[in-house]
Amino acid sequence: MRDLVIIGGGPAGMSAAIAAYESGVRDILILERDEHLGGILQQCIHNGFGLHKFGEELTGPEYAWKYEKTIRQLGLEVKQNTMVLDLSEDKVITATNQDDGVFQLQARAVILAMGCRERSKGALNIAGSRPAGIYSAGTAQKLINMKGYLPGRNVVILGSGDIGLIMARRMTLEGAKVHAVCELMPYSGGLARNIEQCLHDFDIPLKLSHTVVEIHGKDRVEGVTVAQVDENRKPIWETREYIPCDTLLLSVGLIPENELSKTAGVDLCSATNGAVVDQDRQTSVAGVFACGNVLHVHDLVDFVSQEAEIAGHAAAEYLGGSQAGSLKIPIRTDGKIRYTVPQIITAKKDVTVYFRVSNVYQNVKITVSDADKVLLSKKKRKVAPGEMETVTITGEQLENATELTFTLEVM
Repeated sequence: MRDLVIIGGGPAGMSAAIAAYESGVRDILILERDEHLGGILQQCIHNGFGLHKFGEELTGPEYAWKYEKTIRQLGLEVKQNTMVLDLSEDKVITATNQDDGVFQLQARAVILAMGCRERSKGALNIAGSRPAGIYSAGTAQKLINMKGYLPGRNVVILGSGDIGLIMARRMTLEGAKVHAVCELMPYSGGLARNIEQCLHDFDIPLKLSHTVVEIHGKDRVEGVTVAQVDENRKPIWETREYIPCDTLLLSVGLIPENELSKTAGVDLCSATNGAVVDQDRQTSVAGVFACGNVLHVHDLVDFVSQEAEIAGHAAAEYLGGSQAGSLKIPIRTDGKIRYTVPQIITAKKDVTVYFRVSNVYQNVKITVSDADKVLLSKKKRKVAPGEMETVTITGEQLENATELTFTLEVM
């Protein structure tokens, strides 16, 4: 029997472990399938991390090392090269590694911090064969930054998420020619600072409302055909354009790794593809918490750490005998706001709610109301799907609340 088992040793898992330790938990085990702690940060050698959390600009490995160093100093147990195969509803974990073989652990509390994976070409149904030269942006990032390989010389990137934007810059710096970044939507899915620093600074064209409709080449990618799409995201065939290239990078979305959550019987949210959680990041299964990109995809690792600390402290409270309250205040959205995290509030205390909008809107007012009573409103000049937004609701505002509704009004 272990008090707390954390599945995943990335920034979320490490932050949660340290927070739980600070709250008094001593029996903590981190299970990590890679040979190193740090998760995706190991291959993110660019800067821009830590500005919110540490007040300084760090690279990904530097940010991860700050947490790993603390983990080692506290003497927390870590099993690396360990793959978790199953998590049951009663918190029995089945895992395997080279030293222990297949083994099982009974945990009193579990924190899910498995991160997310990239959507692959198979999900896109692009016409063409399967030539060499098609990579997810994250795979190309690992090849360049960790293995020292350049995937190609003439590149087209499909998708304008943050990884795709960062890889446009990275490929350019390594001597490749990035011909275009194509984005299906009429707006970019990445942070504004990445659009500026990764595309505009290097004169890389961003083709909004465009997609790749055909891949050419048999043994190796020889080129792609891109086309503009209409308001229904259907290709307009008269706008087709052939771009010769030897590499196609895909940055077409991230999917939270929730296979273990499903086996544990955790309720999932269709908007985030992550767990439905309360303000303490506790899932529908008592004693099972979720944080980081396995819960919802974050823009900044600083926010991942903040959220993981919430889960770590809450897991410690759970182990100390604290139970979720009988209060259940659901949070609804109006469609313009795509989702919120948490999705339900179970305690009358100050709660920071994270949310994303479904489109780019200018001059908006975001309102949180309970029935016909407005609890708070917030004006912003611009909101976009690529930027996470937050509001904080106080315990006093929740005093007589029954259901919260988040609405967005264009002024």
